[in-house]
Amino acid sequence: QVQLAESGGGSVQSVAPLRLSCTFAKYRYETYCMAWFRPTPGKDRDGVATIGSNGFTEYGEFARGRFSISQGNAEKTVYLEMNNLQPEDTAMYCCAAEGPICVLSIWADQYNYWGHGTQVTVSS
Repeated sequence: QVQLAESGGGSVQSVAPLRLSCTFAKYRYETYCMAWFRPTPGKDRDGVATIGSNGFTEYGEFARGRFSISQGNAEKTVYLEMNNLQPEDTAMYCCAAEGPICVLSIWADQYNYWGHGTQVTVSS
């Protein structure tokens, strides 16, 4: 059973940085797409950023310029670096994965594997 585990969430003050991690365990293929999502009022989940095993990335409009997704040195680990955090970024951030065949996408319906999420709370 494929397992995703997020970590790194917490409570921070506005404009502080935070780094989230997602590990993708018990997955036996080399190719994958991994993404971060957060719930948004009126939407199921808003795509934050996505990265493929080839290193290609895409970002949600609100994340461009502030957030950065990257692959870690450990196998099948992805980081989300968040800078200039604002109170409206407060949310449960979930990582998702798909593979071995996948389309790099910030749409939630493209992913079948999900973690439980890590809470990020930003105070002003």
